[in-house]
Amino acid sequence: MSRGKPVRIGLSARIFHPEPDAHGIRSKTLQVLEQSVAQWVTVRDVLLLMVPSVLQDGILMRSNIRLRDYAENLDGLILQGGADVSPRAYGEEPLRPEWGGDPVRDAYEMELLHEFMEARKPVLGICRGMQLINVALGGTLYQDIEAQVAGAAAHQTAEYDRHSHDVRFAEGGLLARLYPGQAGGGVVSIHHQAVRVLGRDLEAEAVSPVDGIVEAIRGKGRNFLLGVQWHPEFHHPGDESVLDCTPLLDEFLAAARKRHW
Repeated sequence: MSRGKPVRIGLSARIFHPEPDAHGIRSKTLQVLEQSVAQWVTVRDVLLLMVPSVLQDGILMRSNIRLRDYAENLDGLILQGGADVSPRAYGEEPLRPEWGGDPVRDAYEMELLHEFMEARKPVLGICRGMQLINVALGGTLYQDIEAQVAGAAAHQTAEYDRHSHDVRFAEGGLLARLYPGQAGGGVVSIHHQAVRVLGRDLEAEAVSPVDGIVEAIRGKGRNFLLGVQWHPEFHHPGDESVLDCTPLLDEFLAAARKRHW
């Protein structure tokens, strides 16, 4: 790789809201990144920057910086995992209070996604990030797989990042091209919500062979837009039970370098 300026990738923030009756740091709004996803990306000598939510009229001071400025000055975007997408974002009421999601984060990430798409910069969504892409483009989700999909496989267990299951690639898709000779593979996929109706100009790139749950989506346009339900950052090198996600990262970064100013 050239020793010139590194490609610059934005990573959306996980948002933790103040806890009731908390003191100290837990009484504040926290915006964080998950360490393993940062390490997965930066292994390719990438300059990774977490993009904070930006308030036009914050409590402390006004800011002239907008999310559009990040889209214009960065080369690509990764939407990381985390809280549920609020069902209200796709026109439904939560079936249970605990499935209400985080509307604040939804609004921030949807604006961030649209700004990067408008700037024709590549976007990779991980877990929640894939679901956010689908909802932002008019799709819907199952609020809970176990409650709404009869005969579904276990997509979330107490084993968390030690839980894996197989996915099957769509014929002729991007993932099939990245993994020639493979029909699919094992993934660390931890989710209780899932794509129900695909959004505009999206197609399924991978599904669970057991129950047909969508495990990856891709935009049909010329720009790189890909979402995977699994966590590539949890795939350890040398573990033959799960996919080597290096080709996935390299494809995303190659698209970002094409947009590198």
